[in-house]
Amino acid sequence: MSYLRLEKAVMTNLQESLRREFLRTNRSGAYSSSTLVDCNTRKYHGLLVVPVPELDDENHVLLSSLDCTVIQHGAEFNLGLHKYQGNNFSPNGHKYIREFDATKVPTTTYRVGGVILKKEVIFQHYEDRILIRYTLVDAHSATTLRFRPFLAFRSVRQFTHENMTASREYKEVDNGIKTCMYAGYPDLYMQFSKKNEFIFQPDWYRGIEYPKEQERGYASNEDLYVPGYFEMPIKKGESIIFAASTSQSKTSQLKKLFDEEVDDRVPRDNFYHCLVTAAHQFHKREKNDDRYLLAGYPWFKVRARDTFIALPGLTLAIGEVDYFEFVMKTAEKALREFMDEKPLSAKIYEIEQPDVPLWAIWAVQQYVKEVGIEAGYKKYGKLVKDIIKYIEKGGHPNLRLDENGLLYSNGRDRAVTWMNSTANGKPVVPRSGYIVEFNALWYNALQFCAAMATEQKDSKSATHLEALAAKVKASFVETFVNEYGYLLDYVDGNMMDWSVRPNMIFAVALDYSPLSQDQMKSVVDICTRELLTPKGLRSLSPKSGGYNPIYVGPQTQRDYAYHQGTAWPWLGGFYMEACLKLYKRSRLSFIERQLVGYEDEMDYHALGTISELFDGNPPFHGRGAMSFAMNVAEILRTLKLMDKYSYQK
Repeated sequence: MSYLRLEKAVMTNLQESLRREFLRTNRSGAYSSSTLVDCNTRKYHGLLVVPVPELDDENHVLLSSLDCTVIQHGAEFNLGLHKYQGNNFSPNGHKYIREFDATKVPTTTYRVGGVILKKEVIFQHYEDRILIRYTLVDAHSATTLRFRPFLAFRSVRQFTHENMTASREYKEVDNGIKTCMYAGYPDLYMQFSKKNEFIFQPDWYRGIEYPKEQERGYASNEDLYVPGYFEMPIKKGESIIFAASTSQSKTSQLKKLFDEEVDDRVPRDNFYHCLVTAAHQFHKREKNDDRYLLAGYPWFKVRARDTFIALPGLTLAIGEVDYFEFVMKTAEKALREFMDEKPLSAKIYEIEQPDVPLWAIWAVQQYVKEVGIEAGYKKYGKLVKDIIKYIEKGGHPNLRLDENGLLYSNGRDRAVTWMNSTANGKPVVPRSGYIVEFNALWYNALQFCAAMATEQKDSKSATHLEALAAKVKASFVETFVNEYGYLLDYVDGNMMDWSVRPNMIFAVALDYSPLSQDQMKSVVDICTRELLTPKGLRSLSPKSGGYNPIYVGPQTQRDYAYHQGTAWPWLGGFYMEACLKLYKRSRLSFIERQLVGYEDEMDYHALGTISELFDGNPPFHGRGAMSFAMNVAEILRTLKLMDKYSYQK
């Protein structure tokens, strides 16, 4: 039995199959995504979605979809599927699907009478090229395939509609054509491994609708341009490769290229291998060899906080120390440019957020645990010291070190933490002042830097850092610990936020905690009782005012729910680390049961990965982006921590 295999009953039931999505990426920012039945339900869906830096920093849908029609004895059977206005689906090709298997290469098997056709889809690494292999497994008479491409040539944030500006021109190339609908876009090459006939039959398919956008309160319909169709015969046992790309393909090499790409894939035959594949999907390599981690798909870009939080889990936890160093090299460049008040050359957003330097130190700390303190200090010791000095000297425009040793950040008018949703230009959760996770990270950073200084026999620095850490510890307990056994979320003068939120878990999970053993246990107990779900920690307790756990509806409605009760798997990762830290092996079986909630997601929503967030109430539906880097990272890091504690006595 394949790990990611769905049978006919699921695939032909649109209520089941339309909510399941696939994602393929090329590790350079481009991707391919749709539902398992190839019916696009988001404006972000497309067979070939690529960045076009000459236009902007968004991705653009070039090839929206490709309908395949099986022709026998003059009868046509279209395997495509589109949703049109009025809840009309056409041409209902999903009814021919016999099974779907995504264990290694996403494979759909169709049965039309005596015809069995297998379709396999793969995205070439580091190239803007999608490859589809069609194999005629069985047929009892002459068979012809017809392919009709649906073109968009638009940003993922916009729609295209029938217009007179779109170019209908095309040029024949080897076994295919190239075309470009609008100036400024690259040519789209559509080619086959076999000689074919292209019939120019330009038309617009009007009123295609995207239900996911309707759910999100956005406009939801567009028109797609079809320039014509390709047609060719296919024999039993024969395979034909289709390639769509922004550069011309060598058609004689397409079969070999497809096989090579398949050999390079890790089979998604268990939970861990699914997460490893998902981790690789966040890779982004630029032409200048800068390396990044995308925060998620399909709409997130590279964000600084997400990069440092996700980096250890997406690299170190799966034994890829080299990729940690590649990404950190680019991220360190961006961080230093910001600290030196120089223009940013690295394409990382939100580097100015005040907790970003603290998360950078945490990421280095995880690296040091992997390679050893000597190698870690040699690689990143100066960076850690420079960040500490930068904060101490008040270099950050929104991170003030007060006399009591705590860090103060103004978040009243602009969101400064990971809880960053806004409405009417103001933060929905205006966390400001002494913010609990900022200061937990600060204490951890000081102690970590002091330990490195001690290892390097720099007693002067170690003494200074330990003294400052002691001050932070006393102030942290006095400021955040309350009589009910949990931590205040933030304190700003006389303003104290008594909401029960998950941000206090960092004060337990981090290697160095300012809390006593009893205080840490109390925090974990309250998180367990009020915040824990099978999909991570809630962003707000149901007992706190403003609890809003269902992330649905128009943008404003979702903004007010985003951090008011929704559940986040990445927070669950730190919660599980806190449990293991406090209770060691005795909590391993509990953690294993908790991970079952994530494994259930592997064949639901986006196959083989983890959604951005989940409803805070049962049945805990996945919402938001189809794949989120921090969630995948923290589950992988938890799996590695479990291995570590399993071998401890």
